[in-house]
Amino acid sequence: MKIELQPNKKIYFASDQHFGAPTPELSKPRETKFLAWLDEIKHDAQVLFLMGDLFDFWHEWSYVVPKGYVRILGKLAELKDSGIEIYFFVGNHDLWMKDYLEEEIGIPVFFEKQFYEISGKNFLLAHGDGLGPGDKGYKRMKKFFTNPIAQWFFKWLHPDIAMKVAIYFSTKNKMISGEEDKEFLGEDKEFLIIYSKEKLKTEKMDYFVYGHRHLPMILDLKANENEAKYINLGDWISYFTYGVFDGENFQVLKYENPI
Repeated sequence: MKIELQPNKKIYFASDQHFGAPTPELSKPRETKFLAWLDEIKHDAQVLFLMGDLFDFWHEWSYVVPKGYVRILGKLAELKDSGIEIYFFVGNHDLWMKDYLEEEIGIPVFFEKQFYEISGKNFLLAHGDGLGPGDKGYKRMKKFFTNPIAQWFFKWLHPDIAMKVAIYFSTKNKMISGEEDKEFLGEDKEFLIIYSKEKLKTEKMDYFVYGHRHLPMILDLKANENEAKYINLGDWISYFTYGVFDGENFQVLKYENPI
């Protein structure tokens, strides 16, 4: 997909808000801060990429969606109605997203990595879970949770029971950044860096942009004769960071609003 930035417009990226965790009450201040950020960017945002785990858990039944998040969803609808394009990448905590966002707000939902050309620059965008080597336990778990049979059985639970069970396991599943997310492990151990370098050997990319890792960073990558920037967006739990691209430069910035 191609995106040409209009004059004085920018592309924004945000990931790993995990709203609803560890409890709705404790999540509320973070939601308020995120809403304030959305209000601030709407004057110059042309596109907003939500890169996964907006919710700590999400599941859609045919006629039921999880309680809560009304202000978040309402603000996204406001931005979309104002002409800002919004794209949603499913993360490992909201992987049971279906068509609610697209039907109700008009936000396309992606379940796999996507390639974009933005003002002549090549981007690979993904939440990041399951990419690269290792983490076989998680990959097996994801395969089970995305299995249509498992999803069919889960949807027949009463939503009150299903949500309690799901939230319990979600909070146990490294809900808030795990210990290993607090430190940079080195380029030879970071699975998304390894994955990006392998892609860069055969494909000309300018930016690899991911969520999932929680630790904000920008690194220069080189493979064969190709060069690119590797970007982790951080989170809205510990860092309150986001990405912004103005057509020439990509920055990862911290939102400093004290709310």
